[in-house]
Amino acid sequence: MITRRAVLAAPAMTFLQQPAEAAIIPLPSRVVRRTGQFIIGNQTRITEAPGAQIEAKWLSSILDCPVEKPSPRGSTVSLTLDASLSSLGPEGYTLDISPTHAALKAPKSAGLYYAAQTLRQLLPPSACGKTGRGAVDWSVPCLQIEDSPRFPWRGGHIDTCRHFLPKDEVLKYIDALALHKFNTLHFHLTDDQGWRIEIKKYPKLTTVGSRRRETRVGHEDMPQGFDGKPYGGFYSQADIREIVAYAAARHINVVPEIEMPGHAQAALSAYPEFGNTGEKLEVWTQWGVSNNTFNVSDKAIAFLQDVLSEVLELFPSKYIHVGGDEVPPDQWKANPEAQARIKALGLKNESALHSWFIGRMNEFLRSRGRILVGWDEIIEGGHLPGAVVMSWRGEKGGIEAARYGNQVVMTPDNYTYFNYYQSKGPKEPLAIGGFIPLDMVYNYDPVPAALNADQARLVLGTQGQLWSEYIPTPQILEYMAFPRMCALAEVAWTPKGQKNYASFQQRLRTHLERLKAMGINYRPLEA
Repeated sequence: MITRRAVLAAPAMTFLQQPAEAAIIPLPSRVVRRTGQFIIGNQTRITEAPGAQIEAKWLSSILDCPVEKPSPRGSTVSLTLDASLSSLGPEGYTLDISPTHAALKAPKSAGLYYAAQTLRQLLPPSACGKTGRGAVDWSVPCLQIEDSPRFPWRGGHIDTCRHFLPKDEVLKYIDALALHKFNTLHFHLTDDQGWRIEIKKYPKLTTVGSRRRETRVGHEDMPQGFDGKPYGGFYSQADIREIVAYAAARHINVVPEIEMPGHAQAALSAYPEFGNTGEKLEVWTQWGVSNNTFNVSDKAIAFLQDVLSEVLELFPSKYIHVGGDEVPPDQWKANPEAQARIKALGLKNESALHSWFIGRMNEFLRSRGRILVGWDEIIEGGHLPGAVVMSWRGEKGGIEAARYGNQVVMTPDNYTYFNYYQSKGPKEPLAIGGFIPLDMVYNYDPVPAALNADQARLVLGTQGQLWSEYIPTPQILEYMAFPRMCALAEVAWTPKGQKNYASFQQRLRTHLERLKAMGINYRPLEA
């Protein structure tokens, strides 16, 4: 709706653009509507308290308002760090909007940023675009919000190995995560089909391991075969630093994943001496799981710890993901070095050897003040002290890990793998399989009923996975992610008892206009 009003500060007429009524995603913990509207126009000023400079600068770019002293003729948006709100947690905030003042308060800067994102969603959808406010005044409904997240880990995963995602598209996805108050980007950087991160001590990882000869087209049982086109790409260390800084400014932690001891063929194409056979390999052109794994020799372990040392310099995240999933035992069974290691350590079998290997990496990361994260296979051989377990093969691994006392991120493939189909219609892009519609995502609860209260507190949260075998372009990635990531945002943030799918569907229709303004190729609800 567009109406006209007189602007007190100028004789000319201007437009007033109003938002839909509080269509906020994820839904805040508490919203109280008040009478009146708050107008953001050319006389509006943003004020910042010490420690709020980054958030104030970001909000200034959204509102097209300067950060300076208040104008006597205009409205004021203030950002204040308030230690008295510590009961809301480090990401909680309050937002109090009256006709002349929008007060954003939080105990920590992350909460201020989320308050600013909520204010942005109270504006017209165009506030999420690149054109800015221009000559248009924006109105905001007066209300009070008190808000904090249900879970501390709210993540989005991207696989850049099967199909590479250019740096600018990674930054765009980070912006989309930030809009939904996600705080973690799980960055899958190495696999059989490509090595995507520059490691200066081992340059062949990118000169050789980042490029494959061709790419499979369609499923393995389809007649298309391969495309015959070389494919590759990687992130320089400068690229990584830029991505990490961009995310940090939006209170998103980037968790790198360096796969080991399986999913290793791209690395072994560059350095076959760290494998089990010494055979010259090429970067894998198939999907699925290659049998080629890292050796468990001292030199292979030293190589991987060298890689991790450079990774730690690039990523300040306290969490470092080492994969640990889908490790075929065949080569270890045939490798005398591996068998000698099993005998020397008194291990039962190759599964126990896998646990020993991950344990070495766990010790390495803990000695450097970091926390190892791995898929649920990492506990098949028993408890791994201090590690965080991602439960992807359903919830069983997460339940077992929580009973051991490990923290858990619930990522079950039957609820959070957004590379699965989202409808059974014939027009959907080719996917790996599976079926996860929007309502299934929304109704997921990351805390299994099988856990007691103490174990339930070990569930850090959840995240959405985008494995990219059949996601060849950024546009398809966005189509597969949204609006399912919108639903998962509410799963991860909103109190369980306040979730309501009918309400979410109503709010989502306005919210999709925001995604449209951001240039995100979301899947239409009516598709």
